Amino acid sequence: MADALVYRAEGEAVVHGGDLYGFTVTEWRLPATYPPFAAVLFVPATWIPVPAMKAAFVAGNVLLLARLVVLSARLAGRAARAPQVCAATALALWLEPVFQTVLFGQINLALACLVLGDLTRPPGARAKGLALGVAAGIKLTPAVFVVHLLLTGRRREAATATAGFAGTVALGAVLLPAASADFWTGGLFETGRVGKVWIVDNQSLPGLIARAAGDAAPGPAWTLPVAVVAVAGLWAAARATRERHGILLAAGTALLVSPISWSHHWVWCVPLLAVLLAEGRIRLAALTAAVFTARTMWLLPHEGDLDLRLPGWQQPLASPYPLLALALLAGAVVPRRRSLPRAPEDLRAPEDPRTGRQAVGRIEPARVVDRTGSAWETGVTKGG
Repeated sequence: MADALVYRAEGEAVVHGGDLYGFTVTEWRLPATYPPFAAVLFVPATWIPVPAMKAAFVAGNVLLLARLVVLSARLAGRAARAPQVCAATALALWLEPVFQTVLFGQINLALACLVLGDLTRPPGARAKGLALGVAAGIKLTPAVFVVHLLLTGRRREAATATAGFAGTVALGAVLLPAASADFWTGGLFETGRVGKVWIVDNQSLPGLIARAAGDAAPGPAWTLPVAVVAVAGLWAAARATRERHGILLAAGTALLVSPISWSHHWVWCVPLLAVLLAEGRIRLAALTAAVFTARTMWLLPHEGDLDLRLPGWQQPLASPYPLLALALLAGAVVPRRRSLPRAPEDLRAPEDPRTGRQAVGRIEPARVVDRTGSAWETGVTKGG
């Protein structure tokens, strides 16, 4: 539970006035990387002994997972009954991102619950967007959803989220002025503080590119692909015909374009699986579940700099999450051509008894819906 120990150290730095971004803890020498507001929230972790704190993180994350299951069912338009929630929570613990979150004592499930709980509230709900802004104030990645709200015309919710985020920055500046100055003027841009981009732990697009190129710092080589994916992902999320698809596309885009997305950041696989199952896409759901349980990146040799010397056939095993996300994003961006079926006999224009040809008349569009819910237009003759 190394990350939980970092959070506790952040809380101690707040209580005792220490240098928030100057310490490292655990044998891996981990520093603080979140905004100062997050450190203020971690103060309660200092109130109890370390073993009790670890137990609280485990219990809290399991409860948060159950909450995320309920929210995922809401996103998918399904009712969440207690037996189903318990079963889904138990099964979801086997998903690698969820398991790693519990193992490290991370806060990914809490952030996902804040974001998804806010976005699935009814339109026009009071202070909708505030929880999203607070989540962005704890860890900056959720700010992508604010852009999504703007692109989909929900300016009021985006403004509320922005105000919530600004409030967290202001509170951090009041309580921790020196740490706030350090973070917002320098620490924010020091990706190296978070970790090495090229290790298999990092399941973002920059990590994939670094490993494929065999270069620890490919620099401009990943700038263009990341920019293209960011634009394409947010565009696809904004034009999605279903809100749940837009939310998942925005989440996937954020995880792809972030300089570092540790494998445990991908807890958004829980709502993704819920939506796929609810829509009857069983094969894709099974494939997705397999990707997030196989743990292929940990089966590869990755001691030292071996991550940069993986042969070609091992590259997909080293980057399963970004590859799956790219495939799903491509499926949303590339339009699928659907051949129109011939109109049934009873919908065709009647024949003219004098010529034996079909009568010419005014064609009215008629909406036809197949058993999958897809719709297209065909012609119905009127008059003639």
